Amino acid sequence: QVQLVESGGGLVQVGGSLRLSCVASGLTFSRYAMGWFREPPGKERRFVAAITWSGHDTTYYEDSVKGRFTISRDNTKNTVYLQMNSLKPEDTAVYYCNARGHFGDYWGQGTQVTVSS
Repeated sequence: QVQLVESGGGLVQVGGSLRLSCVASGLTFSRYAMGWFREPPGKERRFVAAITWSGHDTTYYEDSVKGRFTISRDNTKNTVYLQMNSLKPEDTAVYYCNARGHFGDYWGQGTQVTVSS
């Protein structure tokens, strides 16, 4: 079965950095677009960043993270990353990994990111 396992979340001060990782199994990773979404406390889950399937690797970002976050993928490790720099308190959320392709739409269990001021 498909599994997406996130890691790398934690507590960081304003202006700090974190790198989230998501390891996928049970799917042909290179054929899936990969994305990160986040769910702030008491709010809906929203798009953060995405990278298209291997061979294109086009990236997309939500406006508030442009220039601060970078999404990348390593198809040899079935892993997608989210490098987060210059973190702000409003980046506090549970971050979810997403895999989207012709055969399904899958989610990880989430990892908490807390930015303290």
